[in-house]
Amino acid sequence: MNTVSSLSLVPHLLIKPSIACFSRKGVGRYGGIKVYAVLREDGAEFAKNNNLEALFHVDDPGPRCPIKKGKFLDVNEALEVVRFDIQYCDWRARQDLLTIMVLHNKVVEVLNPLAREFKSIGTLRKELAELQQDLEKAHNQVHLSEARVSSALDKLAHMETLVNDRLLPPDGASSTSTAEPTSLVPSTSSTAHVRAKKQPRRSLNVSGPVKPYNPSLKNFWYPVAFSSDLKDDTMVPIDCFEEQWVIFRGKDGRPGCVQNTCAHRACPLHLGSVNEGRIQCPYHGWEYSTDGKCEKMPSTKMLNVRIQSLPCFEQEGMVWIWPGDDPPKATIPSLLPPSGFTIHAEIVMELPVEHGLLLDNLLDLAHAPFTHTSTFAKGWSVPSLVKFLTPASGLQGYWDPYPIDMEFRPPCMVLSTIGISKPGKLEGKSTQQCSTHLHQLHVCLPSSTNKTRLLYRMSLDFAPWLKHVPLMHLLWSHFAEKVLNEDLRLVLGQQERMINGANIWNWPVSYDKLGIRYRLWRDAVERGSDRLPFSNQAERGSDRLPFSNQAGSGS
Repeated sequence: MNTVSSLSLVPHLLIKPSIACFSRKGVGRYGGIKVYAVLREDGAEFAKNNNLEALFHVDDPGPRCPIKKGKFLDVNEALEVVRFDIQYCDWRARQDLLTIMVLHNKVVEVLNPLAREFKSIGTLRKELAELQQDLEKAHNQVHLSEARVSSALDKLAHMETLVNDRLLPPDGASSTSTAEPTSLVPSTSSTAHVRAKKQPRRSLNVSGPVKPYNPSLKNFWYPVAFSSDLKDDTMVPIDCFEEQWVIFRGKDGRPGCVQNTCAHRACPLHLGSVNEGRIQCPYHGWEYSTDGKCEKMPSTKMLNVRIQSLPCFEQEGMVWIWPGDDPPKATIPSLLPPSGFTIHAEIVMELPVEHGLLLDNLLDLAHAPFTHTSTFAKGWSVPSLVKFLTPASGLQGYWDPYPIDMEFRPPCMVLSTIGISKPGKLEGKSTQQCSTHLHQLHVCLPSSTNKTRLLYRMSLDFAPWLKHVPLMHLLWSHFAEKVLNEDLRLVLGQQERMINGANIWNWPVSYDKLGIRYRLWRDAVERGSDRLPFSNQAERGSDRLPFSNQAGSGS
């Protein structure tokens, strides 16, 4: 939301500058906030009668949150204080300019021929001398304000550098280490100076050529299909970490995952059929159960043959597999939408991009006003500042100024809740202030180093009747593909350059926080760290599995 600042001078103004500043919501050119400086002695009464809200006291703004003496601020808090300092300086400068304008009007009034007829020359000289002194004071105040703004801008630049540095751990340091707190006393004095020692710029090294997936990334539960797509007589072929698998339901109705290659002549099994809970090869009719054992060999003597299978489990409308060599964990994260939401669409897409690049894109909202100009971000204004606010060790948080909550859930899921008023339009400053919401789940399954299987689930907490509208799912699919295509043309370009050696995380900034934390988490997994960063959040919303009778076993 843009803030449109303006100064409104009404004809009957007193000389005394404004006592307070007020705002009126919803009257900006683009439906934003229009700010007025009210130059009236009865400012409080005027504000009350005109539905104005006080922003802050111009002469004594103070920080938004009271800062106790000696309190240590983290870098983000300190950055907020500096930005508030600049906001105060801006208003102070505007007040100084208003003072000069009022004094100028008084000079004109004094020199008015009609006014001179009723005043002696001595009185006019005295008034002009007083006005000249006042103007000199006002001009000096303007110069002082300019110095304040310059000092505040220097502090802001320094603090932004510190924030960006805190996004990445120092060279050679653990990604789980914490930065020292920063102590900052807010000041608007023109004598305040910030002497910052220039530090080398930090970056993530995510460049090509693309390396094979680290085996450590396989040791997680991965959702690979929606339950609604897996009927009793159907199969779902998937690629996962450069290997081919096929999912089907056994005699008991539970899903199983086996190697998508017949042991006989390496024929793809998904080209065959499912008979009585067994998958049949279309070449010579060999049939396999969900644990990979061959139970039927037509036209030949039965042999003891088995193909590889993976632990497989079904939960909350999704089918999960464990592709790693470690024993499966006893918990699976819950991916259901919050209470009160109805699932309206479940869509699967095969995309020609590496899954990490797609996750980087999904964890970034700052690109929306530039990339999605013909879909959900059409008409969005470009904010002066975009922030992602999150706990110090979290993988979830919320976007400012957008009413969107977002979370990365290991190993490859992104969940988001968006406050909306109608499709394509944002509402309010936070999801809590919005009356209607859209919930999204994106699962980015790593099929290969240049291919991702995307599972998308969309839910709403309003208009449940939409689910029963004929062909509505086709409309949701069309819209989802249109949004994704806006991203794909950019991400494919990134992938091409990354393969040729470019670093796609060369210059991270503050709104890249969640994407950076995903990369730090993944880097720790691939390095085999004993304790993963943000591990407190990694198991959020997990459900324990009854392995004794439902999960398959690898062979």
